Amino acid sequence: MTDHERTPLVELTGVSKYYGSVRALEGVSLQVRAGEITCVLGDNGAGKSTLIKIVAGLHRHDAGTYAVDGEHVRLGSPREALDRGIATVYQDLAVVPLMPVWRNFFLGSEPTRGRGPLRRLDVAAMRATTRAALLRMGIDLRDVDQPIGTLSGGERQCVAIARAVHFGARVLVLDEPTAALGVKQSGMVLKYVAAARDAGLGVVLITHNPHHAHLVGDRFVLLRRGAMAGSHARREIALDELIRQMAGGSDLEELSHELARPAAPGGQDPPAPGDGAAPGAG
Repeated sequence: MTDHERTPLVELTGVSKYYGSVRALEGVSLQVRAGEITCVLGDNGAGKSTLIKIVAGLHRHDAGTYAVDGEHVRLGSPREALDRGIATVYQDLAVVPLMPVWRNFFLGSEPTRGRGPLRRLDVAAMRATTRAALLRMGIDLRDVDQPIGTLSGGERQCVAIARAVHFGARVLVLDEPTAALGVKQSGMVLKYVAAARDAGLGVVLITHNPHHAHLVGDRFVLLRRGAMAGSHARREIALDELIRQMAGGSDLEELSHELARPAAPGGQDPPAPGDGAAPGAG
């Protein structure tokens, strides 16, 4: 079965969202397939956050269709999305910094042992499961008892990815996971994004960084002012062209012509400020 014959895990077709008279999204389409990374790129205000909220079940779309496994849906809450295997990792991660890694890993889904008044958290199982789940993703933390706030930003992102995989996500939506990270930590996060893809998940990577997107992406959807500015498979577009389209393409070229300095008489460029002899010199 070819890629195009497989039913996408998630498919948005012509999706639009309005807030009163404000157009947040209009006519946006994307497909998310198992074992692939779909990158959604755009600057601030492009509509990326609205798209995340629709996929995550926080907001309902006003027009177009949203399908999960080929079935049209109108998700009413993040819990409905999770029940269908769609997990979203937001940029702020929603962790409790002073709690240990294992406690954050199971936050809201803690296993217990015993019954009635003797019921208590199964701490040993949570510690062991957290360590095993992280190791399966290739994450070897020094100590799962350390507060998660002591981890680097990249490590916290990786724990969140491993958590989503462990709890059965089939579609993983990542909101700017490399924002505000250095080169080394960004590389670490992208490595685990690729590991989630290789584990068979469909990944949606929201980013404003075309270099990061092109390193791992299989498909690219470009947004500008709430509308689609392009949609490409990896084999169809090189990094330079992806950067050009994201930067505005023809709009940027037009701006460069407007800002170009007129040539000086004789065909030479005008001197830069401060060039030449000082007034009165001679």
